[in-house]
Amino acid sequence: MKAFLNGKKLSPIPALAPSNAASWQPLPALGAAGPSSGLGGGTQIETIKEGDKVVRLVITCACGERIEVECLYPAG
Repeated sequence: MKAFLNGKKLSPIPALAPSNAASWQPLPALGAAGPSSGLGGGTQIETIKEGDKVVRLVITCACGERIEVECLYPAG
């Protein structure tokens, strides 16, 4: 099966890096959602903020897999 992103162009936007002003704020764990929700126990979502803007979400699965989602905003 061919991967979805196979052959796609890379974005020219440079990756974000947390600044000194960035702060980590853990959100409530999703483990209490129950087995019917499809969410595994111990799943955590953290936010990285710069001022009032969320610049990155860090999702850590109970199995240990970690996904980082960058939140990009239009200039202005």
